[in-house]
Amino acid sequence: MPHSSFLAEVRDAVTPRATLLVVGVIALQLLFIASYVGALHDPKPKDVPFGLVAPQAAAAQAITRLERLPGSPLDPRALPNAAAARTQLAHRDIDAALIIDPRGSTDTLLVASAGGRILSTTLAALVTTLEKSERRTVRTIDVIPSAPHDPNGLSSFYLVIGWCVGGYLGAAALALSAGAKPSNPTRAAIRLAVMALVAIIGGLGGALITGPILDALPGGTAALWGLGALIIFAVGAATLALQGVFGTIGIGLVILLVVVLGNPSAGGALPPPLLPPFWKAIGPALPPGAGTWSTRSIAYFDNNAMTGPLLVLAAWAVAGAAITMAAATVRKRAKATAP
Repeated sequence: MPHSSFLAEVRDAVTPRATLLVVGVIALQLLFIASYVGALHDPKPKDVPFGLVAPQAAAAQAITRLERLPGSPLDPRALPNAAAARTQLAHRDIDAALIIDPRGSTDTLLVASAGGRILSTTLAALVTTLEKSERRTVRTIDVIPSAPHDPNGLSSFYLVIGWCVGGYLGAAALALSAGAKPSNPTRAAIRLAVMALVAIIGGLGGALITGPILDALPGGTAALWGLGALIIFAVGAATLALQGVFGTIGIGLVILLVVVLGNPSAGGALPPPLLPPFWKAIGPALPPGAGTWSTRSIAYFDNNAMTGPLLVLAAWAVAGAAITMAAATVRKRAKATAP
């Protein structure tokens, strides 16, 4: 092939659109590395909700001492008794509680490894060091342990990742088969209906696999099914919305939100108190974080503390569906008025 012909082929292949897509892929790759390594490489406890049960005379002094620890690892609050500590652990208001025995030299630390074993281990090590410095010992009791087939408490996180993948891949498949932008509201509604069907089937499948089939997660199958359907539809509707506004680039934007930002901040690999401030702040507002918290609540915490995360997922679903329909309506009107 002559040199001039080869250059012409290169110019035809390397279009501005192709160049932009390649640059976008490289950017996502680098952001993926930066986000995961940045969020997970150096876990340190920060303002962990921590209960303290102690005689009234000693409680204030102990709280002050815990508040002044270097780096502020704990956010301590006094509790009246051990029963109150267990209740707050079950309601996910605290992550651990120290019960001081005024008549002896051995205190008791209550933890809930179902919320994240690495957090429980970190808190146990921290409290053991503190007690040792005061010539006291501590025994640790795991009052809400993770399931035998979920020793590290990660099955809920992996389940939610699978549901999120089902959401954006389902929407991406619709775009590949019929174009990224639906031409009118009827077609947009059909895509949303198909996405709802995908969500129902995928939610049930995930609940059955992690529950009755693999026995990885306890909790009600019906509750996990409903949550899974909501997560899949929320992510799928958001993907359809971004595709409707930005075209194929919308898939990359969803990957940025859900995978690059959402997964490391979800509290799966590291519970929120161990994450850096930025990741701890954004995690609850994204589907992986809201989904992981809710899945653990269903599996281990008697459905407690789920209102906020469910509202977050519902907001993603409603906003995604509304934007999808609005974008299709604008597109139809634009075509109708075009010469």
